[in-house]
Amino acid sequence: MAASLLAFCTAMPFSRSFLSEEQLLCSICLDVFDNPVSTPCGHSFCMVCIGHYWDSAKNCQCPLCKQTFKRKPDLHINRTLREITEQFKQMTVKTGACGGVGVGTEVKDGGRIRGSVHGTLKPGHLPGGLLDEIKQKFTKPSPNGNSCQDKTELNQTVTPNNDITDSTLPPFLTRQMSLRRFTLSGAADAIKVPLCPKHHRSLELFCRSDLECICVECGQTEHRSHDFICAEKEWHCNKMKIGIAKTEIQEMTKERMQKVEEIKCSLVDIKMLGDREAQRNMQVFGALVSSIERSLAELLEVMEINRHSAEHKAEVMIGELEQEIAELKRRGSALSKLAQNEDYITGLKGFSYLSTPLSIKDWTGVSLTCELETKAIYASTCQMLEQFKEELQKQPAVCFSVSADKSPMRSHPKVKRIQEYAVDVTLDTNTAHPRLVLSEDRKKVWCCNWHQSVHNNRERFDRVVCVLGREGFTSGRHYWEVEVGDKTDWDLGVASHSCNRKGKITISPSNGYWFLSLRDKNSYAFRTEPSTAIPLSLKPQKIGLFVDYEKGQVSFYNVDAKMHIYTFMDNFSETIYPFFSPCTNKAGKNEAPLVITPVLLN
Repeated sequence: MAASLLAFCTAMPFSRSFLSEEQLLCSICLDVFDNPVSTPCGHSFCMVCIGHYWDSAKNCQCPLCKQTFKRKPDLHINRTLREITEQFKQMTVKTGACGGVGVGTEVKDGGRIRGSVHGTLKPGHLPGGLLDEIKQKFTKPSPNGNSCQDKTELNQTVTPNNDITDSTLPPFLTRQMSLRRFTLSGAADAIKVPLCPKHHRSLELFCRSDLECICVECGQTEHRSHDFICAEKEWHCNKMKIGIAKTEIQEMTKERMQKVEEIKCSLVDIKMLGDREAQRNMQVFGALVSSIERSLAELLEVMEINRHSAEHKAEVMIGELEQEIAELKRRGSALSKLAQNEDYITGLKGFSYLSTPLSIKDWTGVSLTCELETKAIYASTCQMLEQFKEELQKQPAVCFSVSADKSPMRSHPKVKRIQEYAVDVTLDTNTAHPRLVLSEDRKKVWCCNWHQSVHNNRERFDRVVCVLGREGFTSGRHYWEVEVGDKTDWDLGVASHSCNRKGKITISPSNGYWFLSLRDKNSYAFRTEPSTAIPLSLKPQKIGLFVDYEKGQVSFYNVDAKMHIYTFMDNFSETIYPFFSPCTNKAGKNEAPLVITPVLLN
């Protein structure tokens, strides 16, 4: 049989039925070879293409198998391949030596070559007696030495016009042919396509419905109704997406690095502003007698606290930005590494993981601010010294923030102050513990020493001395203020509608409670599991609470000092209500009420 095949190939010009154009394509220019040369690893390219490729690359390596050569190889034209290529370009079908091939000109139809009506060899046909030789060669003898049955099976796989397709060949022949594809350039041998564990066929398709690679037979059976595409084509599409994702990550990284520099510059300006304000006030108060030294000390203390607060905010913001930058760089590095992977199976799996959106913060409207509040101290000083009133009132309350037009992020309309989201909060008597006493206007609550006679409904707390607000929130932003005075213990925050109100209560966000607590005059904490201690150098007399339902934000503020205390982020899925607990009165030591006060816009 080998002799017959050799005679057939040498006696007749190459027919496009046996030699397709893709076998003679240069993998660089994707055109038919022009002066083909072969690299030491066995792959072939156009002489000009491989020359330009190596001139622009740092190392001389094969574009297909990536084998690196220590020095640039001396390439010579592959004359045999060049003759085959030239013959392919100018080929016309002539009289063959194997029979069945007559004189005629090839006719192109939709990219395929058809033989003329005068006996031209058609695609899928075998010339002359070559089919009989294949039958004899691949006929498997039966156990009793009789091969007639296998010959009959082979005859049944051949169509009446001697057309042979992948579906009509015998199984043992089909499997061998499907595992490997031969090309003159040798490119196909460099890629080992994994096999389907069920059908033992190449995983050439990608099922978009199940996000996995499948074989052709899988596509005709269990994945028949799914959306699938050529796996290699899908991987090339995903490589394009990787490039887009890398570009986006680089832009986001650049923006955040610019924001870090912006915040650092703002911090320097704030420190300089604080120093200038301190020096100016030192000059004003330097002429005063010792009676106003206390006012000066208080002023410097407030300014120092606010400056430290600005430094702390800057450190937190820079820390968060640097974490996001590191995460973005890690994601970009992973994508770069993944883009170099030629194995589309591993590539698709890795890209499915790396294409998930990063949970990063939107820094568009974020800027570093610091308010040096001096008006309150100026007013008290004016009351003591009328002669300095006019001069002191000219001193402004300074507020510095990053200019919006200098920010690399998108500019947004002016952000409202939280006081502008003020709501009228009142207490709900149906939820109050029996020991709690509410004022007539439902704005004050305190704890007495006895249980009052009230109806034990399902909304009422029966063990913890607390009460909810009447107004619930399911969306939007809301702000209210509560005066705590000099109480030794209290709890303030929000609670969900479905929170447990009977018996012993486990206080945590997972159980529907988000609130700040004071214990023993100085121990402030946010109630989590375990509690989050919050050190405060300045004891607040009035607490401001801000809730952003969509963002899941609960924030607490020292109203008088205009300082942020703590912010907790979560997800709200139901109605939430303001939460108040004056705690027990501790034999009169903690009998002062919690008072919901009006919000003043200043």
